[in-house]
Amino acid sequence: MNQKYVLQRVVLFLILISNIGCDQWSKEIVRHQVDENQIIPVISSYFTITKVENTGAFLSAGSDLPEFLKFVLLAFIPVLSLSFGLLYLFKRKDLSWLSGIALAFAIGGGIGNIYDRIIFGSVTDFMHLDFGIFQTGIFNMADVSIMFGMLLFLLQSFIQRSSSSNTIAKS
Repeated sequence: MNQKYVLQRVVLFLILISNIGCDQWSKEIVRHQVDENQIIPVISSYFTITKVENTGAFLSAGSDLPEFLKFVLLAFIPVLSLSFGLLYLFKRKDLSWLSGIALAFAIGGGIGNIYDRIIFGSVTDFMHLDFGIFQTGIFNMADVSIMFGMLLFLLQSFIQRSSSSNTIAKS
C-alpha cells in the first residue's frame, strides 16, 4: 500500500470523526442547557437556537409512521446505506480527494443523526435561520455536514464537467 493512499485514508477518517464529534458535542450541550422549544437569539432573530427533538426524518417527515416502518425507513436502511458508504470511502483506491472529503462529511453527518435516532429515539435539532423571505427548518451540525458534503459533490461535478469541456474543446 502506498503512502499517499494511507495518508488520504487517515485524513478522511479524521474528517469523518471530526464531523461526528462536532455534531454530538453540540447536541450534548443543547440537550443539557436549552429547554424544549426555548428560543435563544444568537444573531438577533436571524440565527436562533431552538431545541426540538425530531422523531422523523427531514422536517419531521415520517414521524407519524408505525414504529416498525419508522425503524426500517429511518434506522435500518440508513445504517445499511452508511455502512456501504464507509466501505466505499475506505476501500475505493481511485477516489479523488474532493470525492473523499465530500463523502466523509456526508457520512459523518449521517452517522451523527442515526446515532441519535438509535440511542435517543429522536434527533436533536437546534439551529434556525430566518432572513424574512428565506428561512430554514430547525437543523443541527450533522445536517450542515451532510449539506456541505453534497455541495462538495456538486462542486466536483462542475469541475469535472468544465475539465471535460476544455478537453473536448482542445481536440
